[in-house]
Amino acid sequence: MQLYQGLPIITNKITTAEQKGIPHHLLGCISLSEETWTIGKFVNKALGVIDEIRSRNKLPILVGGTHYYTQALLFQDALANEPALNVDENSRNFPILDEDTSNILEKLREVDPVMADRWHPNDRRKIQRSLEMYLRTGKPASQIYKEQRYKRELCTYPSNSDSEEGDIVSKPGLRFPTLILWVHASRETLTPRLDTRILKMLDRGLLSEVSTLSTFRTEHETLTETPIDQSRGIWVSIGYKEFLHYQSALRDASTTKADLENLRVAAIEKTQAATRQYAKHQIRWIRIKLLNALPPATTTPIIYLLDGSDLSSWSSSVLAPALSITSSFLSGNPLPDPLSMSEAAAEMLVPKREYDLATRPDLWQKRVCETCGTVSITENDWRLHGQSRAHRRAVGVKKKAENKRLAGMVESKELEDTRKDLIDILETSMSLTEVQGEEK
Repeated sequence: MQLYQGLPIITNKITTAEQKGIPHHLLGCISLSEETWTIGKFVNKALGVIDEIRSRNKLPILVGGTHYYTQALLFQDALANEPALNVDENSRNFPILDEDTSNILEKLREVDPVMADRWHPNDRRKIQRSLEMYLRTGKPASQIYKEQRYKRELCTYPSNSDSEEGDIVSKPGLRFPTLILWVHASRETLTPRLDTRILKMLDRGLLSEVSTLSTFRTEHETLTETPIDQSRGIWVSIGYKEFLHYQSALRDASTTKADLENLRVAAIEKTQAATRQYAKHQIRWIRIKLLNALPPATTTPIIYLLDGSDLSSWSSSVLAPALSITSSFLSGNPLPDPLSMSEAAAEMLVPKREYDLATRPDLWQKRVCETCGTVSITENDWRLHGQSRAHRRAVGVKKKAENKRLAGMVESKELEDTRKDLIDILETSMSLTEVQGEEK
């Protein structure tokens, strides 16, 4: 998000003072009116900057960012290398991408049934992206990902040690000799930090930036008569959408102070919850996607976890080991075992799963729960749904309704039997009366 111009609070942009005179690149290079960058465009821009830095015999350092983008930059990625994905095309060239999600999914199913079955029917952004890849390249996204995995298996790069010319170290897909430093904090310490961060953002003027974005969106859509895609780019930044309802209430003179305060508290809680969820997602990405994409542990170590849970010991727990590891890496000296650095490292640097689901199409199994209508994409999703409280509650409701229906059927049958019995009695009575009348 720091790539966007302005909006220093909602994008958590590093300040000039925090930069400490060190040149930072690609900050504030995307205007609000510009089409959201594709991953391919980001990688191309970043690679250009890296080449320029290296040409001056300086060391490029990639800091922060969404893991989806940073991992595409670190790895020789077929998706990022597709020339057709690097052009500055606007999605308006493909009107289908602006249609309802169901229509986009139907079109995706025509051209790439593998990816259509990969995504949840309501996951508009991923469905839209898969179809966009096909429209821009002429290749199904599933084929592009397959080629990507194949290239990762074959890719090599020159060793960073003082080896003979032409000597290479086999690495599965990394573009450069790479060292990754992961500053981690336990959930117990991270959660209050994240909650406090949102309060600080509010004090610094978060709502003013939310208003700026809202105003730009209204003016842009009025001028262009085209709705902004709020599922991408700056529009999905945490802190924007969560406060929209509150912002609308601020402009409504009929809103009471009590209602306004309730909306404000609810928006803060939503923003804090979204931030915690995002942090959890980032950790899952590292432990499932990144760790499984890295070379085996038997080769040169690449990733190190630095435990930043205790800020009072930052110098000894984070700064000192980071400097030591980086120095050894750059000089070609032996590196320590990443798992030996701390208890947190020994736990968190072990992949959460033995595979990345994106690389295992054989595990993509879409199922629909007949009770809830919920769609599960994998066997694990299906198992978790079956164990969920919502599913059990829905099963209970359905069972009660079925029992009530059956009881109604029984009661209806009993009433019908009683009715038939009464008719038989009446008919018998009438027959007797008729017989008696004849006898008289």
